[in-house]
Amino acid sequence: MRPAIFILLSIFLACQEPAPNKQSDTNVSQSTAYNPEAKLREMGIVLPVPGAPIANYVKAVRTGNLIFLAGAGPQINGQYVTGKVGADLTVEAGYQAARLTGIQQLGVLKAELGDLSKVKRIVKVLGMVNCLPDFSNHPEVLNGYSDLMVEVFGEKGKHARSAVGMVALPRNMAVEVEMIVEFEE
Repeated sequence: MRPAIFILLSIFLACQEPAPNKQSDTNVSQSTAYNPEAKLREMGIVLPVPGAPIANYVKAVRTGNLIFLAGAGPQINGQYVTGKVGADLTVEAGYQAARLTGIQQLGVLKAELGDLSKVKRIVKVLGMVNCLPDFSNHPEVLNGYSDLMVEVFGEKGKHARSAVGMVALPRNMAVEVEMIVEFEE
């Protein structure tokens, strides 16, 4: 792993509060005061303002009451977390990279909706892990993304998911994730 990215990832991880235990993840209640943005503040997470796409596409497309988010990768201060999970990065570092990707995607979703409380449900997630052909811990890596969605949205954050391995990803990103979200006005 490149030293600069390792240092940035280490700093980011040191600044994050510990994830709640699995029991609290499964017992999240949806009160009438549903406020995912307040939850993000409580977690110490500041959503990034989405930058321009790196190629000829858009970051989100609305159709009906669904938003399809284009694939995104983990960034710290505008730099991608790169490398192959299981070779250059540990599974735990991959988990954190997937979590960072979730933060990136929430920034895109906020820019698209204006208010994250409009999220009715995280419907589907496709997570791709940059790894060697014999790597098999894709679900554990992508749990970083899924756990974040449940922490932020509670029951509304539980989603269908595919976790697959890729021999390469754009810009050598550690993970790339797409998401489909149902919203209400």
